[in-house]
Amino acid sequence: QVQLVESGGGLVQAGGSLRLSCAASGSRFSINAMGWYRQAPGKQREFVAVITSSGNTNYADSVKGRFTISRDNAKNTVYLQMNSLKPEDTAVYYCSYGTNWGQGTRVTVSS
Repeated sequence: QVQLVESGGGLVQAGGSLRLSCAASGSRFSINAMGWYRQAPGKQREFVAVITSSGNTNYADSVKGRFTISRDNAKNTVYLQMNSLKPEDTAVYYCSYGTNWGQGTRVTVSS
């Protein structure tokens, strides 16, 4: 099993920044691709960013240039630095590893 625990969400004004963290643990965890998804109220969960074991990254067009995904393999942790936040970034953000999901952390951006 793999456990994923997100943290770092909160309320921020438009234009502000937040840094999300996702700590992974479990007997079946190994260094592999990890990603971030988000689900806004009334909408489907959508892809935000992914980082491979070697550090290659990919982003949704809606967050390119504003969000940065990174990882610390020694800590089994992946981060999502979110800058220039917009009200439309408001969502619950989920960490993913294979078919495993965290419980989510809520991000609210006020206008």
